[in-house]
Amino acid sequence: MTYRKGQNGGISPATRITQEIIARLEAGTKPWIKPWRGVPQSRPLRACGIPYRGMNVFWLWMVADMCGYASPFWMTYNQAKSLGAQVRKGEKSTIAIFYKSYTKEVEAPDTGEKTDESRRVLKSYPVFNADQVEGLPERFYPAATLELVEPEGRELSLDAFFAAIPVNLRHQGNEAYYEPTADRVTMPPASLFSGFDHYYATLAHELSHWTGHANRLGRDLKNRFGTAAYAAEELVAELSSAMLGAELGLPVTHLDSHASYIEHWLKLLKDDDRAILTAAAKAEEASTLLLRLGGRISSDHLDEAPDDAALAA
Repeated sequence: MTYRKGQNGGISPATRITQEIIARLEAGTKPWIKPWRGVPQSRPLRACGIPYRGMNVFWLWMVADMCGYASPFWMTYNQAKSLGAQVRKGEKSTIAIFYKSYTKEVEAPDTGEKTDESRRVLKSYPVFNADQVEGLPERFYPAATLELVEPEGRELSLDAFFAAIPVNLRHQGNEAYYEPTADRVTMPPASLFSGFDHYYATLAHELSHWTGHANRLGRDLKNRFGTAAYAAEELVAELSSAMLGAELGLPVTHLDSHASYIEHWLKLLKDDDRAILTAAAKAEEASTLLLRLGGRISSDHLDEAPDDAALAA
């Protein structure tokens, strides 16, 4: 793999993240899955409480897993100081990423006409987990819980969420799949699953594929099983269902992926160090659409994308 250098001669943020994910995949671990229990399941959160989006979700999950951090909160050094706290001496930061947009004047080679062209550059800034910081308010350290009993009413809440999504759903056979031509999701009867949460986690995965239909988000769903493009779509669905799992409290560790997916994912990431960022962005779109249709977020929420550059200050 050819490493792309950053502005200061180091490895670019995209390459650094991709390297770590490749290492985890080669070790047989899918780094976007949170298998541990005992801490509240959540997207990573900024100091102000706004959830991270896109690749930052999976990257910060992975770093927290590798380092043993329990808090979902991340912040810059200055943000910690503004809260009256202090990063412990010797603690190492990790990066959070964002795209910075700018306009550049370009000249057409044939006519000489000058036009403004919008471009986006991937940037990063250093952040620390709340577990690396001393003196923060107690709310930054959620209490661990070993309670395995399902909260009362949770099943009804999930019933309502998935019932609100206008999908053509049938229950038949013993396989779960989405058919793009028929625009239909097929699921085994719920009684064949070990619990309602596993049924809904599987449905969330198939609904993530469903969002890619031309009448919705318009992803390419025409590829045959075993192709790299098919595996790329499967990666989007995996990441989307992981995001939904964090929002809805659903397990995703039991989802069975064909072994060839890992092989294709590794090739994809080794060939293109921005492929995982692209897949994460598409997964964010898919999970956001499902959360909106299920009534968990409003349409207004979609226009509230945080300004990462400002939050990094």
